[in-house]
Amino acid sequence: MSAIPYCDDVLDPSVSLLQLVDVAKNLGVAVTRVQQLLRDQQLIAVRRDGVLGVPELFFDETGEPVKWLPGLIAVLHDGGFKDEEILLWLFREDDSLPGTPVQALHGHLAREVIRRAQAMGF
Repeated sequence: MSAIPYCDDVLDPSVSLLQLVDVAKNLGVAVTRVQQLLRDQQLIAVRRDGVLGVPELFFDETGEPVKWLPGLIAVLHDGGFKDEEILLWLFREDDSLPGTPVQALHGHLAREVIRRAQAMGF
């Protein structure tokens, strides 16, 4: 079994993270399944204060990953972006969106965020 992938914590300290055990509890799965989601690049984890965590905004109100997130991560990886760069882009304020791209994934602008990610890769 391979190591659990994570990246440097490039996020503002105010960005709330869920520990892997909490993600597993919310999803109703074993922690090993969350680790596999990280290895499959469906989620991105950071190490903060020695503990791995996933941004809370990656999940909807039911605790499930936001519908568009895995595809968005794949598009950005295919465009050559590293995990740290993906996180910086997702959590950077965007004047043309109501907030940040990750916040827009929770609403009707999710497709616009995907479109922008596709355009960035070319």
